[in-house]
Amino acid sequence: MRSDAVVPAVTVAAPAKARVRDPRLDFFRGYGMYVILIAHIPLDPWDFWIPPRFGFSDSTEIFVFLSGIASAIAFGSTFDRRGFWLGLARVAFRIWQVYWVHVGVFVAGVAVLAAAGTMPGGISYLHDRNLDFLTASPGAAIAQFLALVWVPNYFDILPMYLVLLAMMPVMLALEKLDRKLPIAVSAALWLAVQTGALDLPGEGGEQQNWFFNPFAWQVLFYTGFFLKRGAIPAPPRSRALLVAAGVFLVGSIPFAWKGIVDGSDFFGAVFEALEPITDKTRFAVLRPLHFAAIAYLAYHFVPPTSRLLHARFAGVVRTVGQQSLAVFASSIVLAQILGVALDLTGRTDVAAVAAVNIAGLAVLTAVAFTAAWFKSAPWKA
Repeated sequence: MRSDAVVPAVTVAAPAKARVRDPRLDFFRGYGMYVILIAHIPLDPWDFWIPPRFGFSDSTEIFVFLSGIASAIAFGSTFDRRGFWLGLARVAFRIWQVYWVHVGVFVAGVAVLAAAGTMPGGISYLHDRNLDFLTASPGAAIAQFLALVWVPNYFDILPMYLVLLAMMPVMLALEKLDRKLPIAVSAALWLAVQTGALDLPGEGGEQQNWFFNPFAWQVLFYTGFFLKRGAIPAPPRSRALLVAAGVFLVGSIPFAWKGIVDGSDFFGAVFEALEPITDKTRFAVLRPLHFAAIAYLAYHFVPPTSRLLHARFAGVVRTVGQQSLAVFASSIVLAQILGVALDLTGRTDVAAVAAVNIAGLAVLTAVAFTAAWFKSAPWKA
């Protein structure tokens, strides 16, 4: 070839700018996963001191709100890029995955409790965890469990999440009509639940309701969802709002923390009087207000560039948050194992209690890194 040959010009498209994931999403989800484990260990002394015990909201709000944001990234973008039907297919596939995780967690949890037998006081672990319906009518219990008619306590968060996912195609279809319409529908559903409507029976013929009413909790999930999609504007920075949020959080402590409530007749009476508006099942009004104050302060005082989010330990926490489904499912079963361990070691030995909790947190961390390794599909490299 001649050295002065003309080489045809080739136009090379510039690579698309990669989306930068807000590190706060995974960091606070990881934090929530650690707290959820401690909160689920039966009679864990550490549970008395975790931050959620000092206010009206707890780690459930973190899980649901951030799941809404993550779903907007994972599923909302599919609807935008690939259309409604492929978006619907992806949501349906996720529902299928979460449903079988729910079944697997229940089977594993019941197996642990059945193997543990009886507590030191002679009470069956299955009885103590309100699973008498399973032992009394196993056939009916299994059939109702699989149909989500029986949603036993402790195994009730994933069924709520299934309903939230199932609502997503409807919400996005409403968004096509008007960006504010799904927000109005979400608020209307929450208000309807507060009146006593839309309760879901879920306790094996005992006429008790789902502990987490999904038609109430969806308002938090879809607040996060539509915040991420821009239909709800990000809250502006306001010194007055920052002060009000801080005062509200500090002022709520005496009315929420058991250490004060149980030791004071006055605060105990106020705590009982507030129960209708702190009810967890219906996500009553003080819970979203309390969580909104926490989220507002975190949003403005922990920016994405915060050194807290980029420290070495923060990378570990973010990995836990990135593998939230695997970590959460593991924590539900692990918490029962750790509860049995505390029954055997006792709950008055500070060192033994610390060892059990730290071991649990370490196992969750190992689960997260293992799940991340498998998801990276190293065999394809």
